[in-house]
Amino acid sequence: MSKKSDGAGLNSRLIRRPIQRWAPLFILPVFAAFCIGFVWPFLQGIYLSFCTFNIPKDAKWVGLANYSKIWTDASFWNAFKNTALFAVVSIILINVLAFTIAYALTQKMRGSNLFRTVFFMPNLIGGVVLGYIWSMIFDGILRGYSTYLTANATYGFWGLVILVAWQQIGYMMIIYIAGLQAVPEDMLEAAKIDGASGSQTLFKVIIPNVMPSITTCTFLTLTNSFKLFDQNLALTGGLPSVIQNGAKFNQTELLALNIYSTYNINKNWHGVAQAKAVIFFILVAVLAIAQQTATRRKEVQQ
Repeated sequence: MSKKSDGAGLNSRLIRRPIQRWAPLFILPVFAAFCIGFVWPFLQGIYLSFCTFNIPKDAKWVGLANYSKIWTDASFWNAFKNTALFAVVSIILINVLAFTIAYALTQKMRGSNLFRTVFFMPNLIGGVVLGYIWSMIFDGILRGYSTYLTANATYGFWGLVILVAWQQIGYMMIIYIAGLQAVPEDMLEAAKIDGASGSQTLFKVIIPNVMPSITTCTFLTLTNSFKLFDQNLALTGGLPSVIQNGAKFNQTELLALNIYSTYNINKNWHGVAQAKAVIFFILVAVLAIAQQTATRRKEVQQ
């Protein structure tokens, strides 16, 4: 018995030694690519947020001047308000519809695999392409009302919500289906034997067991809503615009598009745009961590 265990230990050591020896060689290319493609640009971006520049080589340190301009930039706070409202509506709408569709498709209905494929397909289309396609669709519908999408802020906002929901519901549906299929059968059988109704089973058994999927989908919809750029640019471009108290507002402009627009004002605003990007990163990170913490507590309680 001891010989067998010694042999197993020897074999494990013989396997581990070459892995430990050669692991850095395999990890190094990926780590180098990560540093070059993410870490260095990220650190450089933080530095540039404290500078005024046309190109990074011409950067001149100005301290907190770029950040001070943000607090008086009404367009930034208007975009923040739009993004917050858009995120709340999108998170609720996408997750409720995705869970509903996933629940229906796990009820042993015919053609469920075909429906899963159809619902998932919009996620494969690029955001810019979707923006232009839906822009033509909405303008075609609104033409009968003698208006168009970028002429009305309400139409533009809800058009963006519909576009993003249509694109992302299928992806979230797949995650919810995986969670629903992982619900223990014995718990469902026990609920049925105890005489639980369909709604009681859903809220007392199924949803608590699907909380990990809810955490993941809420995180994805939250971050996607705040980071949304290409669909916003292609669908409305932030229009319509209004002028209030001498300041110009793009009524359907979200934060990512506002940063892009700020960068293109003139070269003196490049540093301000970079400072906005840093604040944007911190905001998304804080919200994502808070959401993850809140929903994971529900998983622990369940």
